[in-house]
Amino acid sequence: MSHFVLVTLHLFAAIMFVGTVFFEVLILEGIRRAVGRETMRTVETAIGQRARRLMPFVIAVLYSAGIAMAWRYRDELAHPFESSFATLLSIKIVLALSVLAHFITAVTLGARGKLRAGHFRFIHLSVFCHVVLIVFMAKAMFYVAW
Repeated sequence: MSHFVLVTLHLFAAIMFVGTVFFEVLILEGIRRAVGRETMRTVETAIGQRARRLMPFVIAVLYSAGIAMAWRYRDELAHPFESSFATLLSIKIVLALSVLAHFITAVTLGARGKLRAGHFRFIHLSVFCHVVLIVFMAKAMFYVAW
């Protein structure tokens, strides 16, 4: 598969995933008080059901394309501290693996009926911080050098 196709697939999947995280953290949390508990619960349930159907596919595309693109830089990744590019790409990969661990944790807790509001908020805020850093690293890799 061409690098262009991989980058495009990765970018669209990242937009979907990061956009969803931004929407949930910045928009939904901001309207919680205004819409009331029952309405918010209904909205969260509906969004959650839709996300559970869509996000596994989005994540599969995102991580598959990411792994395929990283393969191109395997020589640089073998020595992550020899260049700023390799260091920043390595940090981006570690952050992405952490996001995946968060996602798996949320899905597992949800499937067991143990995903509480506190877990939900912590995971969303943590993933939000991670994706902000990942987006920064994605650009910094090509523009920041030391």
